[in-house]
Amino acid sequence: MEDLNLFVNNNLLMIVMWFVLLFMLVNSFIKAAWDKTPQQVVQIMNGGNSLILDVRENKEFETGHIADSVHIPMSEVKNRLSELDKYKDSQVVVSCRSGQRSSRTCSLLKKNGFSNISNLKGGIVAWESDKLPVTTKS
Repeated sequence: MEDLNLFVNNNLLMIVMWFVLLFMLVNSFIKAAWDKTPQQVVQIMNGGNSLILDVRENKEFETGHIADSVHIPMSEVKNRLSELDKYKDSQVVVSCRSGQRSSRTCSLLKKNGFSNISNLKGGIVAWESDKLPVTTKS
């Protein structure tokens, strides 16, 4: 036991760094698990019983969005979760411009009991790069 205490005392910084790296690795696997390519999102949409949640700001959404998507800016999602309650057991795909805001929104939804969430990897930029349609209609 004395050897263990001596080792920990002499290598505390290294031990802390290993735990930080482990946390970062696990976190990246968790986030990667909900990332979906635009083609995978199309398959989800074709399967029915899904919701596309666009969390971009109003002006971004108005420039073009996935047809039939629900628009709630990321800054409002936490206060408007009750509007999404009926989708808790549905497939929810979250979209933003590049995939960053939508990934954070996926974390929020997961913490609030949503069981089947996905992040549009690369966001609407990737969607449009894959030549998939967008609409400006509400």
